[in-house]
Amino acid sequence: MLNLVDQLIDQIDASLRTVFAVVPASRPTPRPIAGSDDASFATNRSGTAESVRLMRVNHVGEVCAQALYQGQLLVARDEGTKRVLEDAAREERDHLAWCAGRINELGGRTSLLSPLFYAGAWSLGVVSGLAGDKWSMGFLVETERQVEAHLDTHLEKLPENDLHSRAIVAQMRADEIVHGNSGEAHGGLPLPPQIKAAMRASSKLMTTSTYWV
Repeated sequence: MLNLVDQLIDQIDASLRTVFAVVPASRPTPRPIAGSDDASFATNRSGTAESVRLMRVNHVGEVCAQALYQGQLLVARDEGTKRVLEDAAREERDHLAWCAGRINELGGRTSLLSPLFYAGAWSLGVVSGLAGDKWSMGFLVETERQVEAHLDTHLEKLPENDLHSRAIVAQMRADEIVHGNSGEAHGGLPLPPQIKAAMRASSKLMTTSTYWV
């Protein structure tokens, strides 16, 4: 059992690695089955710029996911809850690495606002965790459901010939569905409509701002 100082050091280390370091993926980056001509796609400046913006938003979303899970893990009581959060966080780290790698391939940059949104999501994770493990799982379920809907819109908005980015987002969406189902199976409680609405508003602020910054 880690003492409070060790836990705080671990939390600071996790935040710095998530926001500033190159996070390694445990799974290969998804690729389109039919292959894609990235060299050709890269010559389409307007399409490339749009893909960078959308993948930047997705990257910050994964930064927030890591922060949320770290905050929840810090105060989680039940070992089963911890396993669900750890499993989800591990796959979300793959998402983080895939998005960062794709942004780099397209010659873009990640968002300057990542530290700010990490702090906000981490605080939400701690608060939801302190409310109890069932509520913590409820936040996980609702987060994943909203992310799933968000990724659906990105699959509509990404350029049709950016098959590589589309493959990444499609796999992310599939993983989010599994995470949400896991939280639900572990007893996640449905959140009040007001909290769901507040989460959607926060998500809208994040996606709108990080699309540009």
